[in-house]
Amino acid sequence: MPHERVTPGLDSLRSLNRRSEPDLNPGGGSLSWRVAPHASARRRGVAVILALLLALTGCSLGTADDGRPVVLTTFTVLADIAQNVAGDRLNVESLTKPGAEVHGYEPTPADMRRAAKAELIVNNGLNLEAWFAQFVSDLDVPRVVVSEGVEPIDITSDAYAGKPNPHAWMSPLNAEIYVDNLVAAFSDLDPDGAQQYRANGAAYKKQLGEVHGELIESLSVLPPDQRALVTCEGAFSYLARDTGLTERYIWPVNAEQQATPQQVAGTIGFVQENRVPAVFCESTVSDKAMRQVVEATGSAFGGTLYVDSLSDEGGPVPTYLDLIRHDARTIAGGLTGGRS
Repeated sequence: MPHERVTPGLDSLRSLNRRSEPDLNPGGGSLSWRVAPHASARRRGVAVILALLLALTGCSLGTADDGRPVVLTTFTVLADIAQNVAGDRLNVESLTKPGAEVHGYEPTPADMRRAAKAELIVNNGLNLEAWFAQFVSDLDVPRVVVSEGVEPIDITSDAYAGKPNPHAWMSPLNAEIYVDNLVAAFSDLDPDGAQQYRANGAAYKKQLGEVHGELIESLSVLPPDQRALVTCEGAFSYLARDTGLTERYIWPVNAEQQATPQQVAGTIGFVQENRVPAVFCESTVSDKAMRQVVEATGSAFGGTLYVDSLSDEGGPVPTYLDLIRHDARTIAGGLTGGRS
């Protein structure tokens, strides 16, 4: 799968050839803003004014009011990881807000203005952002795919079978790869800060190693017959691999159509057969389908997990490290009876 690579120097950054990632859309369909008849009226309207917005804003190098280069990420988890690498040399922003669902996000005109003014756009890749190719198709802004170098885990069920699971950051070990890619990209963007980015990246990778150890320790308390992790979305493949859990989910990837009767019935059967004591759902989706599983099986609802978004500052997971710790505690507590 092709990825955008950041190359040394601002001139070469600006001259990157634009390429598109495949759309995670088993039903097919055009990725073009202009010719997609099935797109919502809102998306078509946004596409029509994109050229006008770019004409008004231009694609010049973007700086914050304080003069720092602007780096725009696609969602809050990436923004937090990127900020730890950037320190105070770059102004890192997130396109989506805390609590927002990133998979099916619909960019706004304001988002397009922000993107056109950025010096670098950071996205996850692995088809997480189904809207991303459309969003950047007319932008002359360099971008970096932070998941490049990650060994993907393929989705094994439903229409998405064989496609990579995009939630690679749910392994802190993969997050270290994200950091390496960000260090390289930021050093190319701002060579004078390269030494600082390397130092920041090394310090943050140490914290990632520590939180990985905490994750393993937290879930090591689960007995062999209570190591099934049942969630709404199949977002925990990488975490399950790292910790030796068995993953089961209602649907593989958040989409407009969720929780078919067959998916719910299959999950109910799995929970009953394996006597799973607790099930979970994610913060950015409705837990209605999982509540049906709870009602049908007598299993407990173990709590809300965070994957695709951080919380706001006053919430339980304002940082990525908090997200991993929260999910580890919630999973361990739910499966051992200390339900939240």
